[in-house]
Amino acid sequence: MPAIEPKQRGETIEGYKILSELGRGAASIIYVVQDVKTKQVWALKHVERGDAKDSRFLDQAEGEYKIASELNHPTIRQITKMFKKGSLLQTKELYLVMELVDGVSLDKAPPKNFEQAVDIFRQVADGMHHMHKKGFVHADMKPNNIVVADGGQAKIIDLGQGCKIGTVKPRIQGTPDYIAPEQVHRRPITPKTDVYNLGATMYWVFTRQHIPTALAKGDSLVNSLDDSFIQRPKPVSELNPRVHPKLNDLIMSCVEVDADKRPESMALVSDRLSLIYGILRAKAEDVVKSMDVSERSESE
Repeated sequence: MPAIEPKQRGETIEGYKILSELGRGAASIIYVVQDVKTKQVWALKHVERGDAKDSRFLDQAEGEYKIASELNHPTIRQITKMFKKGSLLQTKELYLVMELVDGVSLDKAPPKNFEQAVDIFRQVADGMHHMHKKGFVHADMKPNNIVVADGGQAKIIDLGQGCKIGTVKPRIQGTPDYIAPEQVHRRPITPKTDVYNLGATMYWVFTRQHIPTALAKGDSLVNSLDDSFIQRPKPVSELNPRVHPKLNDLIMSCVEVDADKRPESMALVSDRLSLIYGILRAKAEDVVKSMDVSERSESE
């Protein structure tokens, strides 16, 4: 796809003044913009058609807007407006006005401790459960699609691969290190696909290693192999002994190759993460209390 000509600072597009460039994707540029009338600050995603092959990027952006329009959850980035430019027969450019998320993605700033990590993933599981109740699957959960603000609020971003539950995609879509077997073999995408993607994301955060998937980078043969050939990942606790056994068990169940062996729903994943978070909090409080007692004993 030909490079998109970047917009200049101060330029106004559909009533939004460009303040700065925020980032770039495979076929898009995202800007920080300000509504000229309300002065509210937003993110503006610009996708431009360069040739006939680029239509899928426009379709993805439009699909992202349509899915976001059906959702209302604090953990999912809002997309409030969409603008199209072109002719009646062909869209040349597309703009999405999105909630400006002030934070850093997990791939760039992983959680500092177990409690924070589990709480982030609990928020994400809640947001994805909301998507599932509305009939959609994210289908591309990975560390750089989770942004965390200073206060610990998590945001799910990039719904470009999202689809209705049960969709069979015409081509393989997903990120190799996090992709579920059913995505590689183009079987129906279900909420359990998101369970797998989230499990693979948690696995990386707690071990800094990726699970073996059916679409390993640089491997052109594995795509045609049966699911039974996919290597089972090492237990999380084997790579990181500090991981609580219940957390290890949850993550390993999420990345089961057989979808029937994964947790029944994202709601169940959220409940288990809440339980684990409570256990970790209680353990931390006990440590603090024991320290207080020892300090008083020494002073006495």
